[in-house]
Amino acid sequence: MVHPHTRFDLPEALNAGEPPEARGLSRDHVKLLVAEGSTVTHTRFDRIGEHLRPGDLLLVNTSTTLPAAVDSSSYTVHFSTPLDDGTWVVELRNSGAPMFDGTAGDRVELPEGALTLLAPYQGSRRLWIAKPPVADVLGYLQRHGRPITYNYVDKRWPLASYQTVFARDPGSAEMPSAARPFSFELVSHLASQGVLIAPILLHCGVSSLESHEPPQPERYDVPAHTARLVNWVKANGGRVIAVGTTAVRAIESATTPDGTVTPAHSWTDLILGPERPPHVVDGLITGWHAPEASHLLLLESVAGPDQVQRAYDAAVQGRYLWHEFGDSCLMLR
Repeated sequence: MVHPHTRFDLPEALNAGEPPEARGLSRDHVKLLVAEGSTVTHTRFDRIGEHLRPGDLLLVNTSTTLPAAVDSSSYTVHFSTPLDDGTWVVELRNSGAPMFDGTAGDRVELPEGALTLLAPYQGSRRLWIAKPPVADVLGYLQRHGRPITYNYVDKRWPLASYQTVFARDPGSAEMPSAARPFSFELVSHLASQGVLIAPILLHCGVSSLESHEPPQPERYDVPAHTARLVNWVKANGGRVIAVGTTAVRAIESATTPDGTVTPAHSWTDLILGPERPPHVVDGLITGWHAPEASHLLLLESVAGPDQVQRAYDAAVQGRYLWHEFGDSCLMLR
């Protein structure tokens, strides 16, 4: 696997362990770093419109976060992705750490029955194809699940804390968190400014940040009206700015090498990086990713390694907060 050029040390104190609302901030009052060319600007997210132009297009992921973690007496099961045959990709964790010693045929007792491990998923040591306890897994998760959390979050927060204002299509194991700082008021303000907003869909599986794995295949949908709008914006000199790495992956999966977007509804295994730069995306709004994360390669493919390194150095120095409840960045090519 190609590794990102961006290098930094993340102090423990910069892991956001609670939503900004618990820190006395509204969603759109988190810090925003704007990186454009060689310039870094420190501001606040509700002022992002000062760095956008009329005719710019924001692509927003409409995936809703599932309560995808189910606790048993011995393990926590993270339900990641439904497969076409009714099985699910799952991850087993114990005391917050992934389990690597599962065996095909193992049964994990859960509420309403047992989950059965069938086979490793795409050669992974931590992800399994499994038969769930019931057929209606989305309903099951509503009854027994909770949001997936990691060790930097030491308190349980309600599912609403893990939803964005654009969420409408249930399916993500973890929040597509780049859009979390948007408020309804900010969306209205941007629209009145002439900034366009279009929906796109990609259901996020469980995070691969801790193990430095490449992204797993994920379901995505680029509607016909979004494809038409992207093509119109590009033809008229506007910029296409993806809200999150998920939106970048989805739109680029539906883009031809000449930059034309076509409607698409499928699975994507696209990995953006030096060998596959973006064809249509001009910038992105993103949270801050862990050291060595594969997402950094995607950022570098959009903005260039030098700009990404400059932004991360400035974020560490400026004490920005990381992860899904943290601060934000706008990177423009």
